[in-house]
Amino acid sequence: MGTILVIEDDARILKALQRLFTSEGYEIRSATNGREGLELASASTPDAVVLDLMLPEVSGREVCRSLKQSFPDMPVVILSAISEVADKVLLLELGADDYVTKPFSPRELLARVQAAIRRTKRSRLRPNVTFGDVQVDFARMRATKNGRQVVLTAHEFKLLRFFLENPERVLSREELLIEVWGYNSYPTTRTVDNQILKLRQKLEENPANPVHFCTVHGAGYRFVQMQQE
Repeated sequence: MGTILVIEDDARILKALQRLFTSEGYEIRSATNGREGLELASASTPDAVVLDLMLPEVSGREVCRSLKQSFPDMPVVILSAISEVADKVLLLELGADDYVTKPFSPRELLARVQAAIRRTKRSRLRPNVTFGDVQVDFARMRATKNGRQVVLTAHEFKLLRFFLENPERVLSREELLIEVWGYNSYPTTRTVDNQILKLRQKLEENPANPVHFCTVHGAGYRFVQMQQE
């Protein structure tokens, strides 16, 4: 089935997660602090990471940021008692794929981890893509416009990848939240609008009149991949 890395300092929860995933045929790697978790992720390249936020030595937020910088396609599912909206938004900015709050349903957590793995494996986008005057190297997490580097966050790369995987499709805000953010429910779709605004500002020639990241009024957004003449 694959390998799951669990980074959790609560021994009781760690044992429960080990039983949960091994019962489904997964091989488990486990760490009880952030530094050890980062080392195991580099050594074993797991299919997914279940990550607690409150960790000794290196915080869960820093672990998430480091993992997504080094392994942008590695699914990271956050497991934490913190449930405030601000924390969820922060984690999305760091590139987390999903968020489950404690106390949690083991079956729900399993389903979310498996969904995150499926989303990653479904991606067959080539590593280097060009549209208009923009070049994107997903393997190196690097984007350029007119030959000049454009700095994108880990989550902006995820959103851009999903658009490029679905050219010309009308994508609703709800679908983007589920497929890119990994949430089945979220308090506001303005999160999507704000992220697309940032992509337009960074990648469109005229952000006020976009030709790639187009709004479909009443429906969502469509990505138009136009080649430079």
